[in-house]
Amino acid sequence: MPKNTTPAAPKYDVKIHSIRPQGSCKATASVNVYGDFAVRGIKIMEGSKGLFISMPSYKAGNGEYKDICFPCTKEAKAEFDKAVLGAYQQTLTQGQTAAQKQESSAQQEQGQPVMGGM
Repeated sequence: MPKNTTPAAPKYDVKIHSIRPQGSCKATASVNVYGDFAVRGIKIMEGSKGLFISMPSYKAGNGEYKDICFPCTKEAKAEFDKAVLGAYQQTLTQGQTAAQKQESSAQQEQGQPVMGGM
């Protein structure tokens, strides 16, 4: 890369695969970076300080878990985490909206009045 150019900000395409309301693992995800590199097996975890991203890892001989792939800088990690958590929140919101629409349709079919949500 030429010295006088700045790289474009990473573009993340995040897919949330499974949402699990119970337990500490809230969802799994995969991320395509620039459309050139894919990371699968990302977990969205609930910890004592809130949600965090767990990268794919393996258990080393000493019992520690080591990430297989990871952002290399603090800024890149913050941006990556923000993209994944944002996609997770968006998926939750879309799921709630879809559930409300289904409930509203079922009530209309039964002739019940539909109440507006907050």
